[in-house]
Amino acid sequence: MSVTLKTLGKFEYAEGGEGHPLVLLHGLMGGLSNFDEVFNYFSKNGYRVLIPKLPLYSLPLISTNVTSLAEHVVKFIKKVGIGPATLIGNSLGGHISLIITKNHPELVHSLVLTGSSGLYENAMGDTFPRRGDYEYVANKTRDVFYNKEVATKELIDEVFAIVNDRNKVLRTLSISKSAIRHNMSKDLEHMHLPVCIIWGENDQVTPPDVARKFHELLPNSELHWIPECGHAAMMERPAEFNKILDGWLQKVVKKDGNH
Repeated sequence: MSVTLKTLGKFEYAEGGEGHPLVLLHGLMGGLSNFDEVFNYFSKNGYRVLIPKLPLYSLPLISTNVTSLAEHVVKFIKKVGIGPATLIGNSLGGHISLIITKNHPELVHSLVLTGSSGLYENAMGDTFPRRGDYEYVANKTRDVFYNKEVATKELIDEVFAIVNDRNKVLRTLSISKSAIRHNMSKDLEHMHLPVCIIWGENDQVTPPDVARKFHELLPNSELHWIPECGHAAMMERPAEFNKILDGWLQKVVKKDGNH
């Protein structure tokens, strides 16, 4: 991440720009840098952009789950005094956004889901984690993307470090299992806020049928496809992702920051 992290109480986050707030939420194996291009673009184009660091590995194991992570983001939104905000979530971050929308609708103006869990996902599989097997981890990391070159050695090394850290493995599995248990299919019909679904046509983690199901169940949603793109569209095809998101935000958010 090219920006400096801020600290406010127990929260660490990146922040830039002024205007309507956008809160960017990364996935389970992700980090703040996943949203570099989104952050850089929208913080310079009339939005206040915030990326909180999710406490994936620092909560007590018993409360390391998708609901606790959602409550952490709720406390963050209240602490920085923003809202209602547009939540933009990739993978687990999308799932967290949906839980916040269900439990604290007053804090959420609109939603953006990209490769979101909450309905169905292919996790690392039953064989995860194979500690010490670098090539296995490398291939699993590459599978996240259509263009395998997006999975740089640096990124693969980060994932490899996670699966070889017992503390992080236990918490990763705990969050994964809680996400699978916390299916949102019965909640979506009650969410009438504007939702933009941006999906890679070649997503192997949350396949295209998941996007179609989100679109079918969310009453006020738009579905946009990005071709030749996998699970993390904002990383793999940032120009196309930003263009779709910008056009949608122009429609649902008044540029003066009022809503």
